[in-house]
Amino acid sequence: ELVPSIMSNMLNPDAIFSNNEMSLSDIEIYGFDYDYTLVFYSKHLHTLIFNAARDLLINEHRYPAEIRKYDYDPNFAIRGLHYDVHRALLMKIDAFHYIQLGTVYRGLSVVPDEEVIAMYDGSHVPLEQMSDFYGKSSQGNTMKQFMDIFSLPEMTLLSCVNEYFLKNNIDYEPVHLYKDVKDSIRDVHIKGIMYRAIEADIEKYICYAEQTRAVLAKLADHGKKMFLITNSPSSFVDKGMKFIVGKDWRDLFDVVIVQADKPNFFNDKRRPFRKVNERGVLLWDKIHKLQKGQIYKQGNLYEFLKLTGWRGSKVLYFGDHIYSDLADLTLKHGWRTGAIIPELRSEIKIMNTEKYIQTMTWLQTLTGLLEHMQVHRDPDSQMILEEWKKERKEMREMNRNFFNAQFGSLFRTDENPTYFLRRLSRFADIYMASLSCLLNYEPDYTFYPRRTPLQHELPGWSDQLYTGTFRIPFLQETVQIK
Repeated sequence: ELVPSIMSNMLNPDAIFSNNEMSLSDIEIYGFDYDYTLVFYSKHLHTLIFNAARDLLINEHRYPAEIRKYDYDPNFAIRGLHYDVHRALLMKIDAFHYIQLGTVYRGLSVVPDEEVIAMYDGSHVPLEQMSDFYGKSSQGNTMKQFMDIFSLPEMTLLSCVNEYFLKNNIDYEPVHLYKDVKDSIRDVHIKGIMYRAIEADIEKYICYAEQTRAVLAKLADHGKKMFLITNSPSSFVDKGMKFIVGKDWRDLFDVVIVQADKPNFFNDKRRPFRKVNERGVLLWDKIHKLQKGQIYKQGNLYEFLKLTGWRGSKVLYFGDHIYSDLADLTLKHGWRTGAIIPELRSEIKIMNTEKYIQTMTWLQTLTGLLEHMQVHRDPDSQMILEEWKKERKEMREMNRNFFNAQFGSLFRTDENPTYFLRRLSRFADIYMASLSCLLNYEPDYTFYPRRTPLQHELPGWSDQLYTGTFRIPFLQETVQIK
């Protein structure tokens, strides 16, 4: 009876979701990252990065050639996972630093819960072991968080090489493996391997979308200023933007900055801007003004603010990386921020299916039953409660498999928000699957976050389910347990 009612209120995958109240009427300047913000890539790109980094491991780091038998699996990892550098374990951690049991992988195999609990003296990861502000493993921290979409092939390659060493009883140092894989993935970018491949076959790797131009054109028609700050090189961005927006793409932007070296761009006050001419040559002129139609390299945000005067909450910047794109802007400079989360669309579509809604409705009901009926201490009641607990565990595993067989949803563990969602909620005023979602809203639209009840504000389980719309008949109202 509940499922049809819930399905009549399904979420729109093309909606924009708000963590913080924000009116677009206050926004005068729109800023954008490039990769996975203005441009989206096909599934072929991650395979390219995986294969290129794997070859670098073999050819330059002298790893066994047999690791070539491992291919990229797009369904293995999700964003936001943590990697224990010393133990070579990939795992999912919630907002309270607790490991989600059943999602800890050594190589390509899940680690039993008992072993995880023994290694970590429970399932909690202390703060001093967590990665630094930008998700990196440094200064003795053992946990690295993978927040970048480009990190999906990195996690998979780490797991595959770990798997090879374990299967072949090869003694290795996990810290060296982590560093070598990280350096190989970096070199795919730094050495231009990825850029050259995309430029050579742009239709294969870039997902053409008219919506990007439509979004930019809509903002321009309403008199909004726009700028681009990206870590990607000039020729790469130029070819991509010509493909998805058109030859006149620069006319839409007031400022274009390439190879910005974010997040250092937002913190390092020392690097001045340099002009880039049409041939990609760096000029030595001193920059007194950031001119429309000109491309600039390097620089820093403090100089950017000085030259443009674009400060505070009248600026809205969009990016896909929670740390290097959004964190400093909202914490230090008061810009409004929008996170582009491509995975959001597919997850909402799953959440809108009848099978998922049936599973979640019964899972929530089971939780309510356990909470209310645990007061019955007689043996028969306790036996039923144990059966419900077992069923609840099975339902949780089923729920995880809806999204990703290994790690589940990007946004939730069994009950709690993930560490990824915690950072998203902290650093992004709004979030959406793609920039095209902006086309569904007027330029003066105000985003209001939903009032999420605090735990002490929640109604009792016997009264309401989810947001309080549906009444559940509990056993004490309908069935006698003896």
